[in-house]
Amino acid sequence: MQHPETHLALHHARAAELHAQADAYRLAAAAGPPRHLRIRLGWTLVEVGLRLATPRSPALAR
Repeated sequence: MQHPETHLALHHARAAELHAQADAYRLAAAAGPPRHLRIRLGWTLVEVGLRLATPRSPALAR
Protein backbone atom coordinates (compact mmCIF):
# COMPACT_ATOMS: atom_id res chain seq x y z
CA MET A 1 0.00 0.00 0.00
CA GLN A 2 1.34 3.41 -0.95
CA HIS A 3 1.40 6.28 1.45
CA PRO A 4 -0.43 9.44 0.40
CA GLU A 5 2.83 11.38 0.45
CA THR A 6 4.42 8.94 -2.02
CA HIS A 7 1.43 9.17 -4.35
CA LEU A 8 1.49 12.97 -4.17
CA ALA A 9 5.24 13.08 -4.88
CA LEU A 10 4.79 10.84 -7.95
CA HIS A 11 1.92 13.02 -9.13
CA HIS A 12 4.04 16.17 -8.82
CA ALA A 13 6.94 14.55 -10.68
CA ARG A 14 4.67 13.43 -13.55
CA ALA A 15 3.02 16.85 -13.72
CA ALA A 16 6.45 18.50 -13.98
CA GLU A 17 7.38 16.11 -16.83
CA LEU A 18 4.17 16.93 -18.70
CA HIS A 19 4.72 20.66 -18.26
CA ALA A 20 8.28 20.32 -19.61
CA GLN A 21 7.02 18.36 -22.63
CA ALA A 22 4.35 20.99 -23.32
CA ASP A 23 6.91 23.79 -23.11
CA ALA A 24 9.25 21.94 -25.49
CA TYR A 25 6.39 21.42 -27.95
CA ARG A 26 5.45 25.12 -27.83
CA LEU A 27 9.05 26.14 -28.48
CA ALA A 28 9.40 23.70 -31.38
CA ALA A 29 6.13 24.89 -32.93
CA ALA A 30 7.17 28.53 -32.62
CA ALA A 31 10.54 27.81 -34.27
CA GLY A 32 8.94 26.14 -37.29
CA PRO A 33 7.96 27.84 -40.54
CA PRO A 34 5.05 30.27 -40.44
CA ARG A 35 1.68 28.60 -40.78
CA HIS A 36 0.56 30.53 -43.86
CA LEU A 37 3.62 29.32 -45.80
CA ARG A 38 2.86 25.71 -44.92
CA ILE A 39 -0.73 26.11 -46.07
CA ARG A 40 0.30 27.78 -49.33
CA LEU A 41 2.89 25.09 -50.03
CA GLY A 42 0.37 22.36 -49.27
CA TRP A 43 -2.22 23.71 -51.70
CA THR A 44 0.46 24.18 -54.37
CA LEU A 45 1.44 20.53 -53.99
CA VAL A 46 -2.21 19.50 -54.27
CA GLU A 47 -2.59 21.53 -57.46
CA VAL A 48 0.56 20.02 -58.99
CA GLY A 49 -0.57 16.53 -58.04
CA LEU A 50 -3.96 17.06 -59.65
CA ARG A 51 -2.34 18.33 -62.83
CA LEU A 52 -0.06 15.29 -62.97
CA ALA A 53 -2.93 12.88 -62.28
CA THR A 54 -5.29 14.35 -64.90
CA PRO A 55 -4.78 12.88 -68.36
CA ARG A 56 -4.27 15.35 -71.18
CA SER A 57 -6.90 15.49 -73.87
CA PRO A 58 -5.63 15.26 -77.49
CA ALA A 59 -7.03 18.74 -78.29
CA LEU A 60 -4.91 20.36 -75.55
CA ALA A 61 -1.73 18.51 -76.49
CA ARG A 62 -1.28 20.48 -79.75
